[in-house]
Amino acid sequence: MRFRFYVSGTGFGVRSQGATFIVTNHFFFWESHPPPTGILVNNNVKMQFSIWEKESFYAPKDVIIVGSGLAGLWCAYYLKKRKPKASVAIVDRGIIPAGASTRNAGFACFGSLTELLHDARKSGEAQMLQLVAMRYRGLERITKIFGKKQIDFDRCGGYELFTEKDQVNEAAILEDIDRLNHLLRGITNEKHTFSLANKKIRRFGFRHITHLVENKAEGYLHSGKLCQALLQLVQSMGVTVLPGVEVTGYEQQGAAIVLHNQQQLPLQAAQVVICTNAFTRKLLPDLDIVPARGQVLVTAPIPDLPFKGTFHYQEGFYYFRNLGNRVLLGGARNSAFEEETTEEIVTTEKIQQVLENFLSEYLLPGIPFTITDRWSGIMGMGGEKMPIVQEVAPQVFCAVRMGGMGVALTPVIGEKIAAMLG
Repeated sequence: MRFRFYVSGTGFGVRSQGATFIVTNHFFFWESHPPPTGILVNNNVKMQFSIWEKESFYAPKDVIIVGSGLAGLWCAYYLKKRKPKASVAIVDRGIIPAGASTRNAGFACFGSLTELLHDARKSGEAQMLQLVAMRYRGLERITKIFGKKQIDFDRCGGYELFTEKDQVNEAAILEDIDRLNHLLRGITNEKHTFSLANKKIRRFGFRHITHLVENKAEGYLHSGKLCQALLQLVQSMGVTVLPGVEVTGYEQQGAAIVLHNQQQLPLQAAQVVICTNAFTRKLLPDLDIVPARGQVLVTAPIPDLPFKGTFHYQEGFYYFRNLGNRVLLGGARNSAFEEETTEEIVTTEKIQQVLENFLSEYLLPGIPFTITDRWSGIMGMGGEKMPIVQEVAPQVFCAVRMGGMGVALTPVIGEKIAAMLG
């Protein structure tokens, strides 16, 4: 057989009698008519798999979890705890989780004073308390499974700010504090979960802040280290993790659920769990899930930064914390709800400027600062804050809509969905 080698702008090839083997920047394939079976499908590569791959990485699984964020990882953990011999795989379209799990602010919290009061008005006290209990238990489980140094956990305390513009009087705040403390006593086992801490305002160096409410039960952690530690833990339990796999749909084929994916990998399982949170409507379009972008910025080190802890403002729409002697500030999507209802993981000049203004007006008055990092993450919201944990089709389940509280909720949600799988 005679061959001819040639180079083009997109790659190189070898031409033989009636067929061309082409290597491009992304694909290799044969040009022929018709193409060899199993090689070329719609101008994309259809991989040929070895017997070893088909009997290991791509072997049919008992459970495949779609999404390697905190919900998917906790689901895998509790599945293996319940059934150590079960074959479990996690697939994710990214190399690492790309939604909110590693792109949040690293808060270990269960709700600020005004946020919980708002939730009680909107959804009722019973549901608000149920959510708080789930979040509180979730945070407790994290610290029992992982060492504090392993995930940089610090129960440093949380606070909520009230500014001069809010025009809230102290008597009203104290009344709300007493009400919530009474309601939360059975969850936190504390008589005074919330307390007024106005004396700390001057010490923290804030300006135009009239009241400060403290919650000593909250803290922060390193989101990346938490995901990494949890990933390593489930892998040590025998979970297969396949990054770079974008699932586009599923279908029942006999007793198996087949997952269609962009990479055309042979993926099937007896049960499937969808844990894609804000991006779930790509697979389950009828669910009440709305993407909500949360933008973040981080300053360069501030000499003698006067405050430490996690802080909330305006029902949690603004949030900030110290990161060592730097300031991490995020939120402000309530200043542009429509624009921030998106799956696009970018920052915008509008929101970033609002955050910088907040930083200079209230948190670092008269203190020069520079911004070293900016990013965004996509949260899964909806008509209510209760997560969606249900069977959506025979042997297909979902655990989604964490409402911006995925760090705290997912340990409990993961256990719940694992129990549903039997």
